[in-house]
Amino acid sequence: CTVIFTRMATKDLHKPISVLFCNLAFSDLFTSFSGFWISMLFITNPDITIFGSKDMLAPYAFYTMSILSTIYNLVSIGIERYLAVAESMRTRFRVTRSHSIAAVLINWVLAFFLGCLPLMGWNCLHMEKNLSVLYSPFCVNYLIFIAIPNVVVAFIIPLFTYLRIIIILRRRKLRMKACGQAIATYKSAEIQVARTSIFIWLLALISYAPFFAGVIFDATNHQCHVDLYPGVYIFRNCTAMLITINCLGNPIIYTLKVKTLGAKLKALKCLSANRVRACTI
Repeated sequence: CTVIFTRMATKDLHKPISVLFCNLAFSDLFTSFSGFWISMLFITNPDITIFGSKDMLAPYAFYTMSILSTIYNLVSIGIERYLAVAESMRTRFRVTRSHSIAAVLINWVLAFFLGCLPLMGWNCLHMEKNLSVLYSPFCVNYLIFIAIPNVVVAFIIPLFTYLRIIIILRRRKLRMKACGQAIATYKSAEIQVARTSIFIWLLALISYAPFFAGVIFDATNHQCHVDLYPGVYIFRNCTAMLITINCLGNPIIYTLKVKTLGAKLKALKCLSANRVRACTI
């Protein structure tokens, strides 16, 4: 909420990348609220989260939608950063705010469509076969259809974009060094991008790899719910906690780490204090 408020209240942060950052924060907020909804259902009636029920269909669908939106936003940020570095100043004028808004809308439409497929009929409410053990009443084939392509998207595309950014910065640094020019700026940028890329990969790996492992287990498992209780369901709850940690880590890596945002947040406080003094006078 702090990220969203600060970026919307500061006019000079209304840039294409800021639109993506703000939407990422909104997706993380949506994921947290969806997870809280599922947690309340687990507290009030644990059996429906284990054996499945129609009441779990909507919470799981919205949870899936919010996770997909977060993944697509992370990929969009990586692509935007790559374009900004690869084409230098020309792309900064070409990638406009309207393009970022269009990317945000496409991300949400795609996430909404894929996440709502169980609500449109792709579920196993009235079927005993192909039923997911961990995420009933979802079907196993739906989970595989959602998990495998999006895991590939979440890991392969950011890997390509951030590695390309590091390679481009290193080439420019070597060119400037060959010309006898100062390279401190490019060296600092290269270190910062490499460090941020490592954090992104570690956070994504820690957050989504256990969930993907759970989907693979679900697809290969032939035991009933009672035989797996409680160990497998504790693992399922831990995967949900890791996804929530990803929602907490994204603002730190992408936004709160930026000095500009912290300075703008302080400026908003100072601006409010100045207005109070002006009104008093």
